[in-house]
Amino acid sequence: MSTSSNPFGQVLVALVTPFTADGEVDWAGVEKHIDDVITAGADGIVVTGTTGETSTLTDPEKLKLVEVGKSVANGRAKIITGGGSNETAHAIELYKHSEKAGADAVMIVTPYYNKPTQAGVLTHFRMIADATDLPVILYDIPGRTGIPIKYETILRAAQHPNIRAIKDAKGDFSEVSRVLNQTDLLYFSGDDANVLPHLSIGATGLIGVTANIAAAPYRVIVDAVNAGDLATATAAHRQLEPLVRAVMTHVPGTVAAKYILHGLGRIASPRVRLPLVGPEDFEAAQIEDELAIVGEIPGVDLSNFRPDRNAAAGGALPKVAGTTR
Repeated sequence: MSTSSNPFGQVLVALVTPFTADGEVDWAGVEKHIDDVITAGADGIVVTGTTGETSTLTDPEKLKLVEVGKSVANGRAKIITGGGSNETAHAIELYKHSEKAGADAVMIVTPYYNKPTQAGVLTHFRMIADATDLPVILYDIPGRTGIPIKYETILRAAQHPNIRAIKDAKGDFSEVSRVLNQTDLLYFSGDDANVLPHLSIGATGLIGVTANIAAAPYRVIVDAVNAGDLATATAAHRQLEPLVRAVMTHVPGTVAAKYILHGLGRIASPRVRLPLVGPEDFEAAQIEDELAIVGEIPGVDLSNFRPDRNAAAGGALPKVAGTTR
């Protein structure tokens, strides 16, 4: 697929932001982790998304993540800035600065908490898309924002020349096909368990949490779908299923991904920022039970898994507060 028709990539990692034990960004850890996932097959990195803990990062941290991502990727993968804001003016400023910092694209989440009407949602998207020359992915995740992007709103937003894609975490497959039929939008699966089903009906790629741990099998799935080889894609999908369950079902995906990455020795601390906290003992046990049934996965050696429940306990209160309202 040419970059002119798809400026984002296909295997996109919703990157965790590694922190130190006291909750500051571990910049060396960020560089190493970005390099790890690109080496494993990612061709796009979403920094400062939900999984990157956008809601508790400061704006300067978000912009530095773009800069560091661009530097480490060095042309090997697109750097997409996620998050946004539920204040349109703040989102516009953040994305203008992100463009200056070198972002290749922006992902805009539906405004959360204030519950605007669909007219407000559409205006929010259009004004941000007007304020930047970068290609835009809309992010539809009603479980976090309180409201969906309704089908009619998607159709209207798709008419904006900069709005090129949608990340879907609703799981309504009939609507996926309607959007693909009625618009030129690229479709990204935003639900780790549904990546192959989404791709099989025409989605472009995925923006995944589990890909922080195992990007290689997602590369296999995407390449196989591109080649029309459903058997190979299905085998990789089935291989991933227990790992996806470990990451996505017991605690927030960020929390589980950091717990597992730390247990594998791939990040220095599993710390998250409050109000997120590390897994409680029973949650850690559930995650570990799922991992015990994971078989061979390219790039993941679970025989080396050494979880540290104490290191993960609680959550950090960073010295500098974020900018959310």
